[in-house]
Parts: sequence; C-alpha cells; structure tokens
Amino acid sequence: MSAIDELKAEHQGVLRVLLILEAMARLLEMGRVPEKAHLEEALDFLRVFVDRCHHGKEEEHLFPALEQAGVPRQGGPIGVMLAEHEQGRGLVRRMAQALSRLETGRAEAGAELTLAGRQYADLLRQHIHKEDNVLFPMAEAKLAPAVLEGLAESFEEVERRRIGPGRHEAFHAMIERLSDTYLG
Repeated sequence: MSAIDELKAEHQGVLRVLLILEAMARLLEMGRVPEKAHLEEALDFLRVFVDRCHHGKEEEHLFPALEQAGVPRQGGPIGVMLAEHEQGRGLVRRMAQALSRLETGRAEAGAELTLAGRQYADLLRQHIHKEDNVLFPMAEAKLAPAVLEGLAESFEEVERRRIGPGRHEAFHAMIERLSDTYLG
C-alpha cells in the first residue's frame, strides 16, 4: 500500500469514529450518558491514533516532503492542515474536560461534550475532504516515487514509535465493537 493510500485508509476509520461520536452526542442530548469507558476509548482514539499517529505521519514526514517539493507552508494547504490539526487538538481537550465534569455530575458538561464532539466531527470531515481531494493528489503529483516509498517506510516507524505494536489492530477492533453498540 502506498503512503498516500495508507493515509486515505486511516481516514475511513476516523470517519467511522466520528459517526460513533455523533451517536454518543445524540444520547447525551436525550439525557442518556454513554458508557464512560466507551467515551474514554473514543477520546483515546482521537488523541493517540488520529493525533499522535496519523497527524504525526503528516507533520513529521508528508508535509516536510511537500515543502521540499516546493509547496509553501504559509499561505498554502500545509498551513491550513496544520491550523486544523491544532483546532482539533483544542476540541479534543474540551471533550476530555467536559467528560471529567460529566463524571462529577455537572449538568452543563453533557452539552459541552456534545457541542465539542460535533464541532470536532465537522472539522475533521472537512479536513479529510481537503486532504483526500486536494493535498493527497498534490502529493502524488509532486513527490517522486522514491520519496513516496520513503514515506511509507517512515510511516511504519511513526506507528511503531508513536502507538506501539498491535495498537493499530486494537483500535480497529474497538471501532468494530463501538460501531456495533452505537451504529447498530
């Protein structure tokens, strides 16, 4: 699998988790709190897989390769992607803080968790669309085959270093389990 195909495949898992997150938000709106462990697993996926692993591959390897190929960081797609990564991190922090408050029984915490979760889902859907339809085709056009091969190897190293052996598979199992629970 090419480096770009790997990133696109990861997007499919992220999109499923966004559906799960939105299903949890609907439960919160109805006054029902999803299982705490499920909420924590979803947040762990967002922090570890999406941010540390997926965004790590992009920030440490893909974006620098694109810059070397002449794609500007400032005022171009790389700068937009980096800004959106930061926005996403802020929204995940808000969700985590709201979850902590929800556990202490604070009434507004469910609404905040729902709002931040929906904002995150909207942000990531738009972000993924831009990457899949603008940034990744640009990368495939501008980067030499040898560079793309090197990215695939670098991505494997990021995964080993950032999330550890077997964690990718464990996240996929978690997605399936939570999909069964929340998406029917």
